[in-house]
Amino acid sequence: MSNRITFQFEDDLDYQMQAIHSTVELFRGLSRHVDGIYKYKRIHDVTQGNPIRNNDIVVGSRLLENLRGVQLSNDLFADNMLADGNNFTIEMETGTGKTYVYLRTILELYKEYGFKKFMIVVPSIAIRKGVEKSMEQLTDHFKRLYNMDILKHSFIYDSNNPKQISSKLVESNDLSICVLNIQAFNKDTNKIRKEDEYGQNLWEDIKYIKPIVVIDEPQKIEGTAKKKSKSLEAIEELQPLFTLRYSATHKQLYNQIYKLDSYAAYQKDLVKKIVVKTVHGVIPKDYPYVRYLSFTSDLKAKIEIFSQEQG
Repeated sequence: MSNRITFQFEDDLDYQMQAIHSTVELFRGLSRHVDGIYKYKRIHDVTQGNPIRNNDIVVGSRLLENLRGVQLSNDLFADNMLADGNNFTIEMETGTGKTYVYLRTILELYKEYGFKKFMIVVPSIAIRKGVEKSMEQLTDHFKRLYNMDILKHSFIYDSNNPKQISSKLVESNDLSICVLNIQAFNKDTNKIRKEDEYGQNLWEDIKYIKPIVVIDEPQKIEGTAKKKSKSLEAIEELQPLFTLRYSATHKQLYNQIYKLDSYAAYQKDLVKKIVVKTVHGVIPKDYPYVRYLSFTSDLKAKIEIFSQEQG
């Protein structure tokens, strides 16, 4: 008798599917460029294959039109322009399946548009371990839905073996998902940015393939409003095809396409509810007391307070 514990996952929870489809519909009907005859070739290391890049997308009025359509269908304010670097924000309350959503979104983007190269960027080892565990638990679930083993198409970046970036991401002609900490490439001294003994520079190879970047908890790596962090600068330098940002507590909302905040999660019974019982008594007059009553038509709040005049 097996001691293995397995988890049963719902196939189509409405709020998760809405988040997934919101991303997929962004690129519906967009023209795409494929590599022509002349491709990027490594000059120094003839033993390596050539990088294979994501099909490029044509950024313009159609993408903006799709963005506005998605935003309006999700009851969000429609943006008038695209954020620099094609950044899109997905807001999901903690505990509502954020990791599941972006992993399944990756599989949907591969299925619908043939996008192959993905990088999941996380701010800490703990979150990276969580993503790794989620992929293990979801393997059978995704096999049933997509007839694909996500573990065979993903890997955790190991700075002691940077060459795996070449074989598993850069040169792969199939779906490839690289999970890595931001600390792996946010400094000039990182191995991934240095030329090896053959003159190969992995950083340049990764930039060429135009990966799609998924950022888990982007608010932890953004820096301040006045000064960008080295981590954010590194992602921008990478010039990804587009960037998807997933968190419950974003600092910046770059072209937000989906929102499931704490109140919405509460209404849908997706998070625990706490009911507090208290003993009602007479409130002393020196106790700080403010109670909301209502809003006026011009959006001013009516409140009730205790006050005491001099004397």
